[in-house]
Amino acid sequence: MNDADLVIVGGGPAGMMAGLLFARAGVKTLVLEKHGDFLRDFRGDTVHPSTLDLFAELGLVDALLTRPHDEVSTLTALVGERYFTVADFSHLSAARRFVALMPQWEFLDFVSQAASTYPSFSLRVNCAATDLVRDSGRVVGVTTADGQSLRAKLVIAADGRHSVLRDAAALPREDLGAPMDVFWFRVPKERGSGNRTTGIFAPGRIIALLDRGDYWQCAFVFAKGSADALRARGIEKFRADVLAAAPMLGTAVAAVAGWDDVKLLSVALDRLTRWHCPGLLAIGDAAHAMSPVGGVGINLAIQDAVAAANILAAPMAGGESVDMLLERVQARRMFPTRVIQGLQRAIQTRIIGRMLASAPAAAAPPLALRLLDGWPLLQRIPARVVGMGVRREHIRSPLKRPV
Repeated sequence: MNDADLVIVGGGPAGMMAGLLFARAGVKTLVLEKHGDFLRDFRGDTVHPSTLDLFAELGLVDALLTRPHDEVSTLTALVGERYFTVADFSHLSAARRFVALMPQWEFLDFVSQAASTYPSFSLRVNCAATDLVRDSGRVVGVTTADGQSLRAKLVIAADGRHSVLRDAAALPREDLGAPMDVFWFRVPKERGSGNRTTGIFAPGRIIALLDRGDYWQCAFVFAKGSADALRARGIEKFRADVLAAAPMLGTAVAAVAGWDDVKLLSVALDRLTRWHCPGLLAIGDAAHAMSPVGGVGINLAIQDAVAAANILAAPMAGGESVDMLLERVQARRMFPTRVIQGLQRAIQTRIIGRMLASAPAAAAPPLALRLLDGWPLLQRIPARVVGMGVRREHIRSPLKRPV
């Protein structure tokens, strides 16, 4: 006997969005989350217009935006002492023409509460899936760290870039490479009028500053594999390097008191060449690890969840097997994955990699920044790609209304 029609492993953006949509369609859905809650910091916090549009289609966008968030209408880059406008979201045909910087625990808690209004949804926390259950070569469930065996008609692996389930299924993966890693940390600031989120490009250093109202969420980008060498130089030297690129942080950078205040993100750019096997589908970071370039990871993962529900939810709600439909989800989402990862790879190689390798005298702004800043119409192109994505999804999965 099955414990659920659908078991989703991972309570991140892809997993929770899938849980909401499948439960909304009447599919008995169980989401497993290995942590006890959603309160984890230094995760992707950018909710883009494409995602806000999806919540508008669900009638939930106004409620979502009552959660704490900051709004970014333009993206800028600082090179030397000059700011360059890179993307302008004000021209998008979207329900909300901005990127919402929302703590991910707020976003996930909101989705969890919305999903919980449907009787077919359940969330089990402190429950880590450790392996797959198979029967005659087909995935029929998962085993958990506490020894349980949970059975389902379909398992969705949404357990992130270090997915246990995709490894257990031996799904083939292509590594596209990444020349960088990132240190994340916070620096306090006074809340100002307007959002000042920007990226700072200096020879040998790149820092992203996300304006979170009363603090900067900072991403210090450095050459891949050099984290230990940077740590060995000491926290004082690290703070000096940060201030050299971002002097506007001033004395507040002293809040980074030690390496415990600095979190390492090992950047990966990869994708599965096959996202499924009988009884199992991978989505989100489990299917394609994204670079932090553009902050598109959450939004691409949510699009995966919507596509999966659009294709699979109605047949599952009707009691049909969906093994033959899993390929359709991959076919639908592989094209946007390839396009976005191709753009990220080009930016990493042609801009980020070169800036990180630059000598102090090589301070000329990249040509792409000069063109975007000089021709405002061009700013709509990155805004469209970052804000709305490629082949964006709409809610087409059914809503099962109470009898």
